[in-house]
Amino acid sequence: MAERTAPVRHAVVPAAGWGTRFLPATKSVPKEMLPVVDRPAIDYIAREATSAGIDDMLIVTRSGKNSIESYFDAELGLEATLEKAHKDDYLELVRDYQNLARMHAVNQGHPLGLGHAVLQARAHVGDAPFAVLLPDDLMHPSSQLLRHMIQVRAALGGSVVALLRVTPEQATAYGSAAVAQVPVPAGVDLVDGEVLRLDRVVEKPPLEEVLSEYAVVGRYVFDPAVFDRLAGLKPGRGGEYQLTDAIAELIDVDPAQGGGVHGVVITERRFDTGDKLGYIEANVALALEDPDLGPGLRQFLMDELREA
Repeated sequence: MAERTAPVRHAVVPAAGWGTRFLPATKSVPKEMLPVVDRPAIDYIAREATSAGIDDMLIVTRSGKNSIESYFDAELGLEATLEKAHKDDYLELVRDYQNLARMHAVNQGHPLGLGHAVLQARAHVGDAPFAVLLPDDLMHPSSQLLRHMIQVRAALGGSVVALLRVTPEQATAYGSAAVAQVPVPAGVDLVDGEVLRLDRVVEKPPLEEVLSEYAVVGRYVFDPAVFDRLAGLKPGRGGEYQLTDAIAELIDVDPAQGGGVHGVVITERRFDTGDKLGYIEANVALALEDPDLGPGLRQFLMDELREA
């Protein structure tokens, strides 16, 4: 257990998957490195974490995905070439990794599920609270979700998850949560109805067992007490070690021991970039906001719709 007010300085990013839904591109390019407009998806994740006050980021990866680590490291030959050519704008872009949280990496080894991936961070994180960011859940660059979750953790202790409103049919693909509304704590920049207490959570339930309109997705802030629960898990749905099962165990743990789970309702733009359509939507939406790309893209889309 960590002190309720201990700062959240660590982020864990599980990125060991094969990206099979994006084959054949992901045969040689990690899914997290596929570009969203002009930078890879993992870059957006790093910027989100950094803007929320996180300065240490651990990527849980596997062999063959070294390009993720390389992206957040110096490329001296390229930098020297750009500097010699006086291409200062490009030089600033390739050196911008220096302004982000410090990157580290660990291999997951066997692909035994999200809970197993997060457990690989235990030696790195230690007894500190930490965030988990799933790269397939891409928040709009202006999102304050993670910052708000950290505020809730500081006010209420325990762990905090992001909650998405979904249909019953959609809930069968997520962790479905039974929730109760709680007052918004002092110092948290949210309104009534955006902070909920989790009373139960079930991973990918059948339709008749969906617990509510809220599903756990993509962003987590954990008390280190979660590591003991992860270490003691038995394989769950799909034969994998499910992070949702560890969250379910934390709900009934004494708050003095790091237990209790709250949720923050997502009210900002979110893209499911683990899905081809969601990936395309993210590219289009963010490109439309770009002052250089937006006008031309908007005209192109209007022309295409007229031709359809």
